[in-house]
Amino acid sequence: MTAKRPLNVVKIRKMKQQKEPLTMITAYDYPSAKLAEEAGIDLILVGDSLGNVVLGYDSTIPVTLDDMVYHSRATARGAGNTFIVADMPFMTYHGSIDETLRGVRRLMQEGHAHAVKMEGGLEIASAVKAIVQAGVPVLGHIGLTPQSVNTIGGYRVQGKDAEDAKRLMNEAKALEEAGAFAVVLELVAEETAAAISRELSIPTIGIGAGRGCDGQVLVFHDVVKYASPYMEKRFVKTFADIGSQIRGGIEDYVNEVKSGAFPAENHVFKADEGVGESLDSLYGGGRSEEKPAHAGDGTSDKKKVGAQA
Repeated sequence: MTAKRPLNVVKIRKMKQQKEPLTMITAYDYPSAKLAEEAGIDLILVGDSLGNVVLGYDSTIPVTLDDMVYHSRATARGAGNTFIVADMPFMTYHGSIDETLRGVRRLMQEGHAHAVKMEGGLEIASAVKAIVQAGVPVLGHIGLTPQSVNTIGGYRVQGKDAEDAKRLMNEAKALEEAGAFAVVLELVAEETAAAISRELSIPTIGIGAGRGCDGQVLVFHDVVKYASPYMEKRFVKTFADIGSQIRGGIEDYVNEVKSGAFPAENHVFKADEGVGESLDSLYGGGRSEEKPAHAGDGTSDKKKVGAQA
């Protein structure tokens, strides 16, 4: 397999101009990142969605900066030739700019990411601008923003009416003006997402945002149905069902160990001839089946009787 060269922000913008769709998938560890790179993915997102699909939380809010650094570093080891974006987790970019930049520095230096992703629009534009001026590419994220799910009324489609669509357009333009190299549109009405994509000079990457975006992103575990139980989502298409295969494979393993079918002759290694018998003669092979010493030939009992006499 020929090694590919990673994208950069200039090439990513050029892909929009050339109308070449961008492909993006989440990954959170070495093996999934390696498989994604081998499959030819353009960008990998180390998303804070790892809270839901890897760490077992019911939202992304408990995910920490330490979590993101750890998983970004593992992902980078698996996909050395792919552009990697790491999420800035909940409440790590709403304080002072110094605090924000410290978090960004960790994701870049310790997590080996090429860029960071931030949720929000107008309210984070100044932070985005400062980060870009510090030399770090930023991927914006508007529409459904999971970190703000408690304030936006749950997981609902954004941009369905004219007022909300205009709000999203203004947020997207603010992120573009602040220097973001692209914007994720999550759970946005298709017409609104398409209009935003036409208006911006930077690419839009949709998830549940229809067919008018410049690229698409999905969660790794959704693409390959790696979950139990798996919850179907309207905006997701699953392309494989490895969850069922994994469960079935482990069930077969359990059954074969229980029945004695595994390990079989072709799974074992043989010692030189006579080694087993030699060890048995030296160390009493089959000792678990021997009778206790006092129930043997009576020697111990006889000694006790003689001593009493």
